[in-house]
Amino acid sequence: MKKLKNILYGLELIAIRGSNEIMISGISIDSKKTNKKNLFVAINGINENSHDYINEAVKNGATSILCEKIPKNLLDGITYVCVKNSRKALSVICETWYNSPSKKIKIIGITGTNGKTSVATMAFHLFKKIGFKCGLISTVEIRIEDKIYDTNNTTPNPLTTSKLLNDMVKCEVTHCFMEVSSHGINQYRVYAIQFNVGVFTNLSHDHLDYHKSFKNYRDVKKIFFDSLDVSALAISNCDDKNGKFMLQNTKAKKYFFGIKNLGEFKIKVLEKSFEGTLIKINNVEVWTKLVGTFNIYNFLAVYSIAILLGLNEEKILKILSKINAPVGRFQLTQSKNKVFSIVDYAHTPDAISKVLQAITEIKKVDKKLITVIGCGGNKDKSKRPLMGKIVSKQSDFTIFTSDNPRNENPNSIIEEILSGVDKNSKHIIIIDRAEAIKTACLMADEYDIILVAGKGHENYQEVNGSKKPFNDLKEINKHLKTI
Repeated sequence: MKKLKNILYGLELIAIRGSNEIMISGISIDSKKTNKKNLFVAINGINENSHDYINEAVKNGATSILCEKIPKNLLDGITYVCVKNSRKALSVICETWYNSPSKKIKIIGITGTNGKTSVATMAFHLFKKIGFKCGLISTVEIRIEDKIYDTNNTTPNPLTTSKLLNDMVKCEVTHCFMEVSSHGINQYRVYAIQFNVGVFTNLSHDHLDYHKSFKNYRDVKKIFFDSLDVSALAISNCDDKNGKFMLQNTKAKKYFFGIKNLGEFKIKVLEKSFEGTLIKINNVEVWTKLVGTFNIYNFLAVYSIAILLGLNEEKILKILSKINAPVGRFQLTQSKNKVFSIVDYAHTPDAISKVLQAITEIKKVDKKLITVIGCGGNKDKSKRPLMGKIVSKQSDFTIFTSDNPRNENPNSIIEEILSGVDKNSKHIIIIDRAEAIKTACLMADEYDIILVAGKGHENYQEVNGSKKPFNDLKEINKHLKTI
């Protein structure tokens, strides 16, 4: 329990109606889950406005309300706190409620269109193997040391994040590796978190349904680096055309990594295969299990983080050489009849292009690359024809199928993908994803490559608001074993 006035410390208050001396038992953002003596935070959301549920929150036990507009009809015994931006205020009060856990752990935030999960996950395993107690907040999973939690968002809401960080403090975690999404930045989910390191991977077409323009998307990402303080480190990919722009106004100390351009951290790729990549860094040759140039950028980002945080270079390279990419990120297997299959989360034009390029560079010239792909429903529609164009040009054969159609008609989604497809390309349409994967497996000959893209680690397919069990890798293994 804490006094309301102590929770409100640091907020820009517009008005208070009622006593700020009352005791608060917790913070709630869901009126249905509000408990006795909670502070309910009303947010003007994208799909609904929780200001409409203030009375429901009070009925369920809330004794104070934080909102952007005080209701006309005030309820007796309830304290109303008005602020300009509820989202921003929520981030601040959550950190305050949990006694500022982000100041007690080194927090490394990774942002960019692609590579966030790979960099965060590999860095987590690297630091853990070296002996640090670590936490991970990512698209795939949340981890506090060896304990694993499910995750619904790349960057959780502030209440969840602050609680997780507080749990990490209790477990004596020293380093937390956290994916920072553009939605998370724009919705102030990480506003009050004190980051020690910020990492930029790359930027390409994504989430334009939400941000409306690429410029808006880019500028939101930049806010993350603009907010870093002078004691922080900012690490950026100097081979990306937005790499230097991201760090333009940051107060943090700047560092750059790359393969093509000169930065503080540089790698040379010597050899590529499906078994891994031979690289040269600081005149030392290292073999890594990671496949594809895009993964070498991820490797270099992790290496940069580790060096700048004072880890021993020899130990870093020894451990990184043995680390695999996360589940669903260029996850490669070979069947008994020597067909290669790859499951990858690639769901943006840039990501799928880089994955296809990586495969093309190392596959045998006379062997087929069969790609199974779709696009998610209720998401950025403008990227669909771009995806179709890229896949049809870079694959020998494409099977267009359903991804997570959500509340859209799968046929309509595929029609939009096909509007960008090269008419001379070899492709078919199989709406049922399981049937599409089975067909790809039946088509593949020895040493052919099957790429199933878009869903990666996901264990479900979302159709009409419900999630049914589905996993790309399980489907592939089921059919390749029978051939």
